Amino acid sequence: METHNAPARLRADTPIARAARLSRYAKRLLEAEPALGLDARTEQPFIRDEMSAFLQAHASGDNDSLHRALRSLRKRVMLRVIARDLAGLATLDEVTSTLTALAETAIAHALASVEERLAARHGRPLAAVDGRALKLHVVGMGKLGGAELNVSSDVDLVFIYPEDGDTQGPRPISNHEYFTALGRGLIAALSETTADGCVFRVDMRLRPYGDGGPLVTSFDALENYFITQGREWERYAWIKARVLTGDQEAELMERVLPFVYRRHMDYHAIAALRDLHRQIRQEVERRDIADNIKLGPGGIREIEFIAQVFQLIRGGREPGLRTQPTLAVLPQLAARNLLPEAAVQELAEAYGFLRNLEHRLQYLDDLQTHVLPASDADRLLVAEAMGFSDYPALAAALERHRGNVTRHFEAIFAAAPEAEHALAHLWQGALDAERSLAVLAELGFRDPGAIGERLKSMRSASRYREMPAPSQALFDRVVPVAVEAAAAEKDPDVTLQRLFGLLESVSRRGAYLALLKEYPQALSRLAGMMSASPWVAQYLTARPILLDELLDARTLYAPPHWPSATRELRGQMDAAAGDTEKQMDVLRHFKHAHTMRLIAQDLAGLLPIETLSDHLSDLACVVLEEVLRATWPLRPAHRKDPRFAVVGYGKLGGKELGYASDLDIVFLHDDAAPEAAENYGRFALRINRWLTSITPAGVLYETDLRLRPDGAGGLMVSPLASYREYQMEKAWVWEHQALTRARFVAGDREIGATFEALRIEVLRKERDLEALRRAIAEMRGKLRDAHPNRTQLFDLKHDPGGLVDVEFVVQYLVLGHARAHAELTGNIGNLALLKLAARLGLLAGSRAQAAHDAYRRLRHLQHALRLAGEQYARIEPREVAQEIRAVRELWKTVIGDE
Repeated sequence: METHNAPARLRADTPIARAARLSRYAKRLLEAEPALGLDARTEQPFIRDEMSAFLQAHASGDNDSLHRALRSLRKRVMLRVIARDLAGLATLDEVTSTLTALAETAIAHALASVEERLAARHGRPLAAVDGRALKLHVVGMGKLGGAELNVSSDVDLVFIYPEDGDTQGPRPISNHEYFTALGRGLIAALSETTADGCVFRVDMRLRPYGDGGPLVTSFDALENYFITQGREWERYAWIKARVLTGDQEAELMERVLPFVYRRHMDYHAIAALRDLHRQIRQEVERRDIADNIKLGPGGIREIEFIAQVFQLIRGGREPGLRTQPTLAVLPQLAARNLLPEAAVQELAEAYGFLRNLEHRLQYLDDLQTHVLPASDADRLLVAEAMGFSDYPALAAALERHRGNVTRHFEAIFAAAPEAEHALAHLWQGALDAERSLAVLAELGFRDPGAIGERLKSMRSASRYREMPAPSQALFDRVVPVAVEAAAAEKDPDVTLQRLFGLLESVSRRGAYLALLKEYPQALSRLAGMMSASPWVAQYLTARPILLDELLDARTLYAPPHWPSATRELRGQMDAAAGDTEKQMDVLRHFKHAHTMRLIAQDLAGLLPIETLSDHLSDLACVVLEEVLRATWPLRPAHRKDPRFAVVGYGKLGGKELGYASDLDIVFLHDDAAPEAAENYGRFALRINRWLTSITPAGVLYETDLRLRPDGAGGLMVSPLASYREYQMEKAWVWEHQALTRARFVAGDREIGATFEALRIEVLRKERDLEALRRAIAEMRGKLRDAHPNRTQLFDLKHDPGGLVDVEFVVQYLVLGHARAHAELTGNIGNLALLKLAARLGLLAGSRAQAAHDAYRRLRHLQHALRLAGEQYARIEPREVAQEIRAVRELWKTVIGDE
């Protein structure tokens, strides 16, 4: 809240005296019951325990006593809240928390009192299965649900009970009748106006079917209503739902959450909330209440809409966004880069200012008002209560905050222009054939006829004609924008065909069409990426859920921060605990989303191939670590934390992963428990199943487990001692070659350190150099024979002079000379090892540099060909003649003639 110097006289006010001067309601309370002022105790907040103790002492059980006690409690709470707030002793959070605690305490106490009398007459409803007593679940909605109740608010409630049946008592009735009577008794206890006033007005209009529906609803009936009748605005309302009473909250919320939060990103929410806001604006204009600080422009409701639209869109995938209080949601938007930090700060400041002003308007007469006062006297009172010297100063601050809210709201909710797109006539077939071809040619399409036929076939296809009307309208809006976006690319014809493939694949999934309509910049980025790579086009078409990643360039092109990503993944996995299928999908989406960001940075030229490979390898390690954490709780488990580690070989070990690389992994354990071998074997199988299973979100990683001791015939998980014995005494040369690129990637770090020490020991064994040369040359020949190339093209990986030759030479240098040069055991990559070999005098500097440059270019070309969708990384030999020559000379120098 903004504060300004108050007149000196006011600083001498006691909190109660100041409250009586600035709040007519407080003044009336004190005049009617002077003892309230003596008992106010404004030096401390009114806490929940104090409220409960008051009710226990003053509500003796009969109805009249209950009503008097509840209303008397409200007077005491309100007087202390007003006094502390206006004296600057209470924060906004204290005010809303105290009023929320009052509502929750009053509801719980009244419900217990009413039910005690009701059960004495009819008995209690019992569960059919286990006979336990069934409870009424009072769900707080709106500000009460968000634990942010204002001082003169009503309470929005919904009454839900677990199951139908009958009570067990002297005068049995149906559960529905019982809970209806209980709900009515609760409403009366809270909202009936007596000589002492009321506690809270109760609004039940958010229940299924609104005012026309039954007062109480069973769990099953609620779920059925959501499925068959639930409307978009109700999803928005149920974001705030919080169960206040009852003992089956988890089961109830299992019915609610799928209705509120969609499994995937839901961009229909923008249009739905925009429409709801439009209706509110129309009502504001009709009633001429633009000064309403809740519903008017730049008011409280617009801030809530901003928070809730992101909750509706992303809450299904990001459980952290499912929190109810508005001020708790806003920082989450900044943390996830959904809104700039500065925007969130302005919105939070505006929210605090508006809520404080709301309270001061309501302090005047304890009325639920949000409209600025008309009289000069009341305006001056409100200005002083807000800490301003006069009303114009308050009005100026209010205008600034409302202007900030409006600016941010319009940036998010501004509707795409409804005017017809300039190219809509192409899609609608409104032009004759000759004019259509001319327009397409003017746009730069090389084969206008083929594009025209493609548009015509899409328009006449059953897929389009059978779309639901809302989806068809979205499709009609998106296609012209797609044509325009493709026309801006280097090869517009190919780009548009790829875009059409994606649009057709999502044509029955309106949320994706809504995203592309709401965010045309995402469609432009999509066109650029699809133009650059057919492989990327296929990747995105198969995973349209990734379209959301294209919305924000800040996130899309930001370098990965793996500690933060790990925390994000862990939070999502914890939120899905107990649901294996969901956890598998969480892992897959996490992997695909981060891969998508790396693809975007790769295509934009922001990532050297070595850095890209590092990031992809780090991503795999993050995923593996989380898979281990999720899959270990075996039943029964012989220990809390597994003595188990994963070792990465090949591209994972050497940090050279590509987008579609599989994972070469070996499992180790160091555990003497009798059941260890069986448990870790089951553990490894479970890990592999989580990695390789096909779910709706695809495969996480393909794996290759054949590099373990004794290959496919060996144990799935090797005891560390056995692994050591195998490597020191039984392993073939090629297995030691593989060890040059191996590293610990997940699991027990102590085992990882032991493995690394063993790896170094093995690499530094004394070896006969000539025998080593022969063994490596022989293995190279076998590998070449296994990958025959019958074309005239040069295979960048397997042909003589290719990548494998460099890798084998480096492995020879490590195995042959690490005993004398320990630094060669470092897993630093082939490029760095070539330079190190030169510094150590094992290679001529010029020879090492030539091979280094050749290897780097061959990897770049291999990567480019994979992005181009080529099955084999093969190229015209003349294009890499210099590189082939450099690699062959390296091979001849180190290994000998081929």
